[in-house]
Amino acid sequence: MLKVATAPDDETLPQYHIEAQTSLVERQLRSLKHGDAFAVLDSYGDIGVFPGPEGLYFQDTRFLSRLELTVEGQRPMLLGSVVQDDNGALSVDLTTPDIRLEAGDETSIPREIIALERTKFLFRGTCYDRIGLRNYDTKARHLRVVVSFDADFRDLFEVRGSDRPHRGTRSVEVTAANEVTFTYDGLDRRRRTTRLRFGPKPARLEPHKAEFEVKLAPGGRASIFVRAICDTVDHSRDGEAVVGNALPFTHAAYPSPRREDGHPKGEGMTFALAYRDARRDLRKATANITTIESSNDQFNEAACRSTADLYMLLSRTPNGIYPYAGIPWYSTVFGRDGIITAMMTLWIDPEIAKGVLRHLAATQATTIDPAADAQPGKVLHETRNGEMAILGEVPFKLYYGTIDATPLFVMLAGQYYEQTGDLATIKAIWPNILAALNWIDEYGDRDKDGFVEYARETEKGLANQGWKDSHDSIFHADGRMAQGPIALCEVQGYVYAAKKGASKLAGLMGDDVLSERLKGEAERLRKAFDEKFYLAEIGTYAIALDGEKRPCAVRSSNAGHALFTGIAYPERAASVAAVLMSKDGFNGWGVRTIAVGEARYNPMSYHNGSIWPHDNALIALGLARYGLKAEAARVFEGQHGASLYQEGRRLPELFCGFIQRKQRGPTNYPVACSPQAWAAAAPFAFLAACLGLELRHDRNRIRFRDPILPAFLDDVLIRNLKLGGSHVDLLLHRHGNDVTVNVLRRTGDAQVMLLK
Repeated sequence: MLKVATAPDDETLPQYHIEAQTSLVERQLRSLKHGDAFAVLDSYGDIGVFPGPEGLYFQDTRFLSRLELTVEGQRPMLLGSVVQDDNGALSVDLTTPDIRLEAGDETSIPREIIALERTKFLFRGTCYDRIGLRNYDTKARHLRVVVSFDADFRDLFEVRGSDRPHRGTRSVEVTAANEVTFTYDGLDRRRRTTRLRFGPKPARLEPHKAEFEVKLAPGGRASIFVRAICDTVDHSRDGEAVVGNALPFTHAAYPSPRREDGHPKGEGMTFALAYRDARRDLRKATANITTIESSNDQFNEAACRSTADLYMLLSRTPNGIYPYAGIPWYSTVFGRDGIITAMMTLWIDPEIAKGVLRHLAATQATTIDPAADAQPGKVLHETRNGEMAILGEVPFKLYYGTIDATPLFVMLAGQYYEQTGDLATIKAIWPNILAALNWIDEYGDRDKDGFVEYARETEKGLANQGWKDSHDSIFHADGRMAQGPIALCEVQGYVYAAKKGASKLAGLMGDDVLSERLKGEAERLRKAFDEKFYLAEIGTYAIALDGEKRPCAVRSSNAGHALFTGIAYPERAASVAAVLMSKDGFNGWGVRTIAVGEARYNPMSYHNGSIWPHDNALIALGLARYGLKAEAARVFEGQHGASLYQEGRRLPELFCGFIQRKQRGPTNYPVACSPQAWAAAAPFAFLAACLGLELRHDRNRIRFRDPILPAFLDDVLIRNLKLGGSHVDLLLHRHGNDVTVNVLRRTGDAQVMLLK
């Protein structure tokens, strides 16, 4: 019998909360990512000018906490700042303000005389920064340019607000005429270093400041280059690189190119070569994916931004590509997030699903470990490589405290095979699928009542372990917190879909006995779910059953996942949809996580009244599954409308659930991740839902079931849609309420069908 820790009472402070004194929204931060490194920058491209989450991060540690550019002691004036369309680099345009070189003098350098153009990008564990200067004056100018810097090596959880009574030892020294090295010897016996290299050689270099004397002729140009190189070595293993998060901790910086005589060519050439190769990597990653173009330029921008965000968040593992969850707080592997992102993008790029399946199979739990909430067969929730995780100060080094990732893993495997027919991958992970199914029955169903429920094993574990994992997200109609073990509404749907999909895979593997058993278990679960979870008095499913099997009679978005998975009986669909789309559930921008009027409804909360794009995407897929296409299109329209008010048309992790108001966009959530992988994937799911898109490898068929297009789309062009060896380009056109499908190009013999 597993020992479990009860959920915290209502007065307990939230676990692992994200402390916030200022909103990320007001800061207009810029994000870059490559591999295991990401940067959060202000609009100037600086770091740490004001307190906040800005920094250069690597392996869950902040390797650079300050980087500030000044000219003659003053911060330049911002003209413009934008992350390039493909997320490859940040481009910033600046100019000098009015500068008085001596107090009391008239202006020595008028404003708008000197232009500064800054370009920053990440590649192979290194942040590259080019500061270009140009003199538009008719006379020469001499400028003192200073770059100030620091590296605090704070763990990401410290940056989020966690206190630490003890830390390791930090030092800094000038290690060359153009280099400063920060070193942190952690309590985990890992040495983390940040090397700052400058070009040209600074006129003066100190441990926290590089000073350049820049002379500009009339019309003249000059450039300053800064490289911040992140590195980690594990001294507990004799200096060998550690494998963490399936990737080496030590990432070599981009090598400095050399002339034929062996001398370095300079930081400018290093910057240029790294920039070239970084862009080649981006082009290669998206070279063979399915793309979308429509008659609506704004939707095209949103789709391009989603694609760019998704592929920026992808990281390579030895098992394939994996979408890291989001920046700044979740730039790592999350099981649930990766799976749902893969599901929503399966028709765009099945390689994402393949990488997710293989990586989660490789990291699947094999032993019982209460500190990690792990049991054999359970699929990973989260992994971290920072000092606090390695020391066990937070439980997330390899943490399995999620109730839904395991059935979702099996569910994705079924969907992946149905579309791709990739038998080799299914065979490779079949033992993992069997182990996951065994976990569902042996450990997931704690009391053997047929439902899968959760309860954390220690006080450090997450109290709530569904996707709504806030401490107060599961409650009764009167507001009392539900006491566990808790059986969530959507999790039963995931288990149902997992067993249905695994039944087909078992038949494929030649195990007909298992196939029939899983099919029977799925149907018995469906019947029991309807009996226990459907509540006629609220017209929808309970959000959960508590430890006493009492339903939490709360109207929530969770019920929409019952439609997504197909566990809902057809006769329940209209009622569930009516609750979701009511004025209490749908605010004009999307479906709220909790409906207005429920005891803990709060439109500014993380999970109790906010709106999440990925949640709405799964709801839209569920509505479409039951033929409720008009409702699905309405959700799509709301989310598209919300994207128009976001910078770069980027859907954030979530936004507040306040009612839609005329001539105003949605209210932003103050510490939402942006970009977030499953939010980036959501537009592809909305479109697939409305089109009723089905790809079946076994039938060699691309089918559009009763397609509909929302009012803002007249035409949609889908290029390079793949099924097996076939590739097709399709044009879908809306004629009032009807949609036609035209095949513009086809290689291979896949059938394209329109079913009304």
